[in-house]
Amino acid sequence: MSEEKLTDFLKTGKEWTRMLTSVPGVFVLKLPPYKSSPTRLVVELNPVDETGRPKKRRGLVLRSSSELEDFKELFQYEKLSKLLGILDSVNPGVEAVRRKKGEEVIEL
Repeated sequence: MSEEKLTDFLKTGKEWTRMLTSVPGVFVLKLPPYKSSPTRLVVELNPVDETGRPKKRRGLVLRSSSELEDFKELFQYEKLSKLLGILDSVNPGVEAVRRKKGEEVIEL
């Protein structure tokens, strides 16, 4: 991953812009300043469709490695999978969205 690209993105990128990485579903997102928090980059986890576009408008935002560890712990609960399986059988299906070409990608 290029630290220089990320530094440049932090300085010159537009707020709420999502930058692709070489890992499908992992994006770098530029957040605007909020109250006492400065502008910063975060990781967004968002499943992608067959064209590489995010399936959701906004995915799971991780601000630090400690947040990642907290979520990893939550994902290990068997009851979460069971609940999601029930929701899959109850909820209606969703349609896919198309992807733009020529977007910049961060190599991980």
